[in-house]
Amino acid sequence: MQNRIVAAAFLSAILLAIPAAAADQKPTDPQIAHIAYTAGVLDIEAAQQALAKSKNKDVLAFAQQMVGDHTSVNNQALALVKKLNVTPEDNANSQSLTKQADETRKKLAGLDGAAFDKAYVDNEVAYHKAVNAALSTTLIPDAQNPELKSLLQSGLTLFQAHEKHAEQLAGQLH
Repeated sequence: MQNRIVAAAFLSAILLAIPAAAADQKPTDPQIAHIAYTAGVLDIEAAQQALAKSKNKDVLAFAQQMVGDHTSVNNQALALVKKLNVTPEDNANSQSLTKQADETRKKLAGLDGAAFDKAYVDNEVAYHKAVNAALSTTLIPDAQNPELKSLLQSGLTLFQAHEKHAEQLAGQLH
């Protein structure tokens, strides 16, 4: 039950944060770049927590994939912003994502064994659902630069695969 509460709280915060800011005004490309990069960093940090705490080989393999894939996408994003000479701009969405991820990591830190594994994977399902929704409905449509839009679209394809993988893993853990 606590696992679902953690995942639901995190999902709610993400889903509320991005559209709420978008309702006021569309995010700029530098803000979109920062949101996307921040989301990747946060998932890497969550995966590193799983690598440190879990003993489940499937959870460890998933977490290792999250570190590798999100690091790769973030490196591509950094190369693109350098090429375009754009400075990613911190914003309320990035700050909200970071705050919620910190709270979730603290809750997960209090769990061990199967309870941690289940909560981590449930959170990954919720996180990828929220990030994929934000990419589809706000970040990709609002991106103006074609190269940024293309990177976000390729990231979405990868993150949709992450969501499916996390859902499969969650089904094994329940």
